[in-house]
Amino acid sequence: MISAGDFRNGLTFEFEGNVYQVVEFQHVKPGKGAAFVRTKMKNVISGAVVERTFNPTEKVEQARIERKDMEYLYEDGGLYYFMDQETYEQTPLSEEQLGDALKFIMENMTVKILSYKGNVFAVEPPTNVELKVIETEPGVKGNTATNVTKPAKVESGAVITVPMFVNEGDVIRIDTRTGEYLARV
Repeated sequence: MISAGDFRNGLTFEFEGNVYQVVEFQHVKPGKGAAFVRTKMKNVISGAVVERTFNPTEKVEQARIERKDMEYLYEDGGLYYFMDQETYEQTPLSEEQLGDALKFIMENMTVKILSYKGNVFAVEPPTNVELKVIETEPGVKGNTATNVTKPAKVESGAVITVPMFVNEGDVIRIDTRTGEYLARV
């Protein structure tokens, strides 16, 4: 058990039959009345974000989220297969379980599979991935104004906004948390 006064960003806990992760918290001590903890928490299964206030002495059960490194193997009939690198056991996951991570993973890439009590609820790709640009408009010579961007399709199928100097065949580094272009490799 953990008290609401001990909340920190990233902490996972069980509350009202769901598992939540603290996104943001604030200890508030008003001039009049008792102190309280204002939290913004995300349901790790559904992804819904909820705001709620807690009494600092209120207790919640801490949830243990298991993170396991697995290698993405292939897609077959709407299921995506991942292999445990220690036991070589394969786990099929649906597109709903993968969510936005699907845009940034390629075959043979190592990702983190997040599960709670044996139920997989998310896939976490590496923070930065390097993918090849397969389709984009050519940059126009002389169009060098700052912050001019264009869409580019990468080999995983995601469409990323990139600077004008990026061409087809270039390998670019992408931040998977935001989906933003970082650098040309």
